[in-house]
Amino acid sequence: MAVKIRLARRGRKKAPLYDIVVADSRSPRDGKFIEKLGQYNPQSTPAGITLKDDRALYWLMVGAEPTDTTRKILSVKGVLFKKHLQVGVDKGAITQDVADARFEAWAKDKQDKRDARIAKLTEGKETLKKAAIEAERKKRADMEAAQQKAAAEAEAAATPAEEAPEAESTEAPAEA
Repeated sequence: MAVKIRLARRGRKKAPLYDIVVADSRSPRDGKFIEKLGQYNPQSTPAGITLKDDRALYWLMVGAEPTDTTRKILSVKGVLFKKHLQVGVDKGAITQDVADARFEAWAKDKQDKRDARIAKLTEGKETLKKAAIEAERKKRADMEAAQQKAAAEAEAAATPAEEAPEAESTEAPAEA
């Protein structure tokens, strides 16, 4: 029996949510499976992944083949690197302590890069939001200044029109 680690779709229309499952390669996509290893949510940013790392490693070690998408997910979570190190331990190339130290160093580096990427994304969103708010404030201030200027011009235009007849009336008797 050929065993695959693959995705089984759940969720509603246009809002997928996937289960990461171990299944016989002959069973349908959303059909019978052997074991559920976790979930994958591509709708969130960053994509949400929950995975039972130890069970995924077990299935990889006994010969389960991941599909392309699940291979990427397992790679991101470090399961494939852990398998690589475990094969080295089994062959006697390195000790378990060295393998654990290498994995911890890799995981720390990976987490630092991920945190920096997430911070950059959130910082970019906040910067865009602040810029949009500032542009709106400037637009509103310009609009209010234009309204005040128009009101002042209308008032100035109305005031000289009233003063002009008075000036003519005062001048007329002076000429006579």
